[in-house]
Amino acid sequence: VNWHLKENARDHHTSKFSSKELIVRRGQAFVVTFNGTEKPEQNLTFIAETGPKPSKLAKTQATFGISSTVSKESWSAVLQSTSSNSVSISISSPPNAVIGRYKLSVQSTSSGSSSPASLGTFVLLFNPWSSGDDVFMPKKAECEEYVLEEFGIIFAGNKNHINSFGWNFGQFQGDILDICLSMLDRSLNYRQDPSTDVSHRNDPKYLGRVLSAMVNANDDQGVLLGNWSGNYEGGKSPNSWTGSGEILQNWKKSGFKPVRYGQCWVFAAVLTTVLRCLGIPTRTITNFSSAHDADGNLRVDEFYDASGNHLDRAADSIWNFHVWNESWFSRNDLGPSYSGWQVLDATPQEESGGIYQCGPASRNAIKEGDVDLDYDCPFVFAEVNADCMYWNYDPTTGKKTLIFSKSTEIGQFISTKAVGRDDRVDVTNDYKYEEGSTKERDIFKKARKKLGLEDKFDPTAPTPEEIDQRPDISGRFKMAGPFEVGKDLNLILVLENLQSDAKTVQVNMTAWSTVYTRKPVHEIWKDSVSVTLSPKEEKQFPIKIPYNEYQQQLTTDNTIQVTALCHVEGGIQVLVQRDITLDNPAIDIQVLGEAKVNKEVDVEVIFTNPIDREVMDCTLQVEGNDLLRGILEIDVPPLKAGEKSSTKFKLIPFETGPKHLLVNFSCDKFADIKTFKMVNV
Repeated sequence: VNWHLKENARDHHTSKFSSKELIVRRGQAFVVTFNGTEKPEQNLTFIAETGPKPSKLAKTQATFGISSTVSKESWSAVLQSTSSNSVSISISSPPNAVIGRYKLSVQSTSSGSSSPASLGTFVLLFNPWSSGDDVFMPKKAECEEYVLEEFGIIFAGNKNHINSFGWNFGQFQGDILDICLSMLDRSLNYRQDPSTDVSHRNDPKYLGRVLSAMVNANDDQGVLLGNWSGNYEGGKSPNSWTGSGEILQNWKKSGFKPVRYGQCWVFAAVLTTVLRCLGIPTRTITNFSSAHDADGNLRVDEFYDASGNHLDRAADSIWNFHVWNESWFSRNDLGPSYSGWQVLDATPQEESGGIYQCGPASRNAIKEGDVDLDYDCPFVFAEVNADCMYWNYDPTTGKKTLIFSKSTEIGQFISTKAVGRDDRVDVTNDYKYEEGSTKERDIFKKARKKLGLEDKFDPTAPTPEEIDQRPDISGRFKMAGPFEVGKDLNLILVLENLQSDAKTVQVNMTAWSTVYTRKPVHEIWKDSVSVTLSPKEEKQFPIKIPYNEYQQQLTTDNTIQVTALCHVEGGIQVLVQRDITLDNPAIDIQVLGEAKVNKEVDVEVIFTNPIDREVMDCTLQVEGNDLLRGILEIDVPPLKAGEKSSTKFKLIPFETGPKHLLVNFSCDKFADIKTFKMVNV
């Protein structure tokens, strides 16, 4: 058999796979040539089958003879050419065929009851280039980015300070396709009923939902175990990964034991790899000030004690950022207006249908407040729209008092990577109408109504009087210098008296290190001050938190929450808070010379220790598709205060074109300093 691997792969946009097996896309013809037949046109029957119990009824088996034209509805074979002892056949699958690994056999009807001869196996994938496919994407440049691009940029930080890092999706590397297929065979659905599961694998809605469950380890021994404690012993810190390949390979190598550890962007990046690999256009989305509404009331409650400590007592939370996925496919279950981008989320936050999975939720349904549509729209709607309530909580009496509420806090700067460029694109307007507009409030009311929240008395909700109360003073934290790891933290608390009589204020301030979900981990600093503000007066209080006070307590997320709870005499309390993400020092990559295929080229990575003490345990981790195989790990000698290090290594690129080199530098004082460089080979 000649599978015409090169020509078929070129026609089917599968050339990037490095496989000896034919990999093609559905709804499109591929050519296969074989010998050992006479007069093929009269008497050949082909059998294509997939799954453990192939059946015509379940559409996991197709039997088809040679016809003169291609069928749109079913598998078909058209004769291309014959010679004395060989025959070339063009085989087409329908655009809604089940995807996965197929066995292809041929039977000669003239020779009586001979059993079919196996021609071998091939893999069938989704086809975003084909207009009949549910995942059809009309713009070619978007197919290139969302299916074929192996490099991505993920946005993180917080709403005041967005930062980003590169990621190697690597969906075409080594045996990633096989790992993705075995992921489907390890799902709960497959274990419960293999034949039915396989027969649903023509549907991107179904596969997206199943894979959102399989990427997390909850319920099904899936790929990644989540950990948000700030302590990552017994595994790798979620911040240390730079690509999905290592995670998926580790999962397979360990006999499919969950890989430790993931946080939201790791779950989202791995799901991107798997879906792009199977041919479903997919991207990562970052939502800043993202709500986790655990009780489904479209409201998140946060509690603070009298000293201003953020109490970790609510199931609800507001994350500095959260990363999920959007995949592109039609929603024939909901109707054409809900087709297009669909939200999928593999981070295990809340159960859906009894297991940790989320989506697909139509992005258009979220924008229009149609939260009654499948799947998990209320949870996703809350992530970008929930109202926030900040409470003062007294642990001794259990009494809670509303400090203030805000409806414009959640769901800001929703971001994704641009098509064909390394830039940020803001997609907030695709998720909701303009914050504060009448339309946006109407949609919020519509969603509350659909969830039955409008008519139900909620004893935990604040009274209208509480919501309408107006504070006597206002406050904010202002930056006074750069927020960088290794430098003292300088802030200014600005308080302003809004009234025309003097006010006395007791200010209790705290700073805690947190993880990016704003979960408090260690107290770093506290202070209190009593202030008198003259009528309409604004006062500034400088705050300095020295590096040596926060250095030990910092998590690998480099995040600190600073809070001032202001008790105003005779008035309501005022909460001032700021989430700070500290920047790591920079590292620099230089490619020394021109990068050419199969030629060595030197790369230099430069890091200068910015602090006044030695840094130890320095390591450099390097990866990049088509530039080097696997991951390069280099130990770097300790660096004295202010010392500059230069680390050199060699690459031998094996493909032409623009490639990305990803570098991650870590030491005992700085975790996971990441950068990437585009290398034109």
